[in-house]
Amino acid sequence: MQSISPGIVFRGNNAWEKSLSQITKLTKSPLILGRGVHTNSLRNKILIDLKNHNLSVNSANLEFDCCYEDISRVKNIILKNNNDSVIAAGGGKVLDSGKYIADSLNIPIITVPLSASTCAGWTALSNIYTKDGQFIKDVTLGSCPEILVYDHKFIQTAPSRTLASGIADALAKWYESSITSSTLDDGLVQQAIQISRVLRDQLLINGEKAFKGQYENNPSWRNTIEACGLTAGLVGGIGGEKCRTAAAHAIHNAITQIITPNKFLHGEIVGVGLLLQLRLEEMKNNNKLADQLIKQLFVLMQELNLPTTIAELGINVFENNNLEKIADFTCRDKSEIHFLPFEIYKRDLVEVIANFEQQKIKI
Repeated sequence: MQSISPGIVFRGNNAWEKSLSQITKLTKSPLILGRGVHTNSLRNKILIDLKNHNLSVNSANLEFDCCYEDISRVKNIILKNNNDSVIAAGGGKVLDSGKYIADSLNIPIITVPLSASTCAGWTALSNIYTKDGQFIKDVTLGSCPEILVYDHKFIQTAPSRTLASGIADALAKWYESSITSSTLDDGLVQQAIQISRVLRDQLLINGEKAFKGQYENNPSWRNTIEACGLTAGLVGGIGGEKCRTAAAHAIHNAITQIITPNKFLHGEIVGVGLLLQLRLEEMKNNNKLADQLIKQLFVLMQELNLPTTIAELGINVFENNNLEKIADFTCRDKSEIHFLPFEIYKRDLVEVIANFEQQKIKI
């Protein structure tokens, strides 16, 4: 079985209002799941609109990331209130939590992304973290969301930093899937890879214009947010488990193991992992284009104010055994880094990260 896409997708300005007639057919007693103070007003609007359609509505907020403690607490709230669906409205961690909770309770999930930071509103996958933000594992769910509401007016309210993060995460679709899966004799996988190539090209062309431009009458912004939130999800849907993540996400997962005072977004860390993956390809797979690809990405990432080193994520890899910790977790059994078509050992990662950080380290 392959979960390719949400049952229904509403997109564009006022997508939320357009979705209400379909939502009211699916649920009579939803729980609205959110998190940040920044999105309170949007969640209040969602709650009021649902009540105006005569739905019995409850709400709950996450306290941490998508972690078992929050998941358990919210499941108990749903069971106590007898809610018949979850409406997850927020960023990637909120969407992943809502999907996981709904899947485990066998009730419908409706995703309402409030930023373009990830494609989590689309996928049948949840990433699980500790309450301190350390990656534990990803969990494949039974299906994609029943309804995805991608309202451009909601996305407009998000900080520009979330869009930059989404661009970095979406770019990784091409760089990771093309190296892990390009030789597979599977037509859908090959189509997914080619979609990710077009996705990459559009982001390289439009990403900076979207980040620095206005929302209104800006096709670059519209196309970029939909690339990050919708097309990136479609790539994973069509490609399935064979259209895999690779070193960039493996390094992201390892970096999250080190607790820092300032939290960084998923795509911000993935972007650094992407640069390091290309260095690994250069060293271990004789990729002659890797250096040029790094320079191309580096220019865009600087324009988007994205971190480009682990040091810029607030971690000195040369202190507290951090380099060893990152290399150990990245190279652990069942890590995504082993999807690369060449062997990667801990010593390779230590060498690449040390050289990379020494070139640009900013402490």
